[in-house]
Amino acid sequence: MSTSMKSICVFCGSSPGNHPRYIKLAKATGLAISDNELRMVYGGGALGLMGATAKAAHKNGGKVLGIIPEFLVHAEGAYTEAETRIVPDMHVRKMQMFEESDAFIILPGGIGTIEEAVEVMSWMRLQIHQKPIIFLSNDNYWDPLLSLIKHTIEMRFTPSWMGADLHAATTPQEALEIIQREWNNPKGKREIWVDYTKI
Repeated sequence: MSTSMKSICVFCGSSPGNHPRYIKLAKATGLAISDNELRMVYGGGALGLMGATAKAAHKNGGKVLGIIPEFLVHAEGAYTEAETRIVPDMHVRKMQMFEESDAFIILPGGIGTIEEAVEVMSWMRLQIHQKPIIFLSNDNYWDPLLSLIKHTIEMRFTPSWMGADLHAATTPQEALEIIQREWNNPKGKREIWVDYTKI
């Protein structure tokens, strides 16, 4: 970790979505992270929810680190007013975002956001990390994905402890309170569960 400051990684859309509430939530998230003197790590873009979150945090005096692959600098309009790291590709971007962060807030987004969320969930399931993961929305945006994860637990493809380690929040402050609670009460290493039941 390049800094002793605790860092929150925000995964979210590079588009604004179809309703102003998404941008409003993104801005509120950036403000909450900076108000709590935490660093925001994100995908480096200046557009959509990504840009709204980063600009709100940065303009509020917060520390922001954007990590963006070279081929997306123009497509996503890299927000270079904050610290920006240009990397070769998506794999390096995601790994550095993971390494630089102590927790993850997942705002609404599309395929890319879902892919990032699933990857950090997969790494948690394999106990590569135990960093808090919070799905944040104020309109039940993530309910279908969380219902699918619950379904995989019920069907015994995912260990039951994952159900307690994935969190949902409706406000940025609630998300940060959950993260702080998890930091204050770290969990022991979980079993990398495999079901050997014969059918």
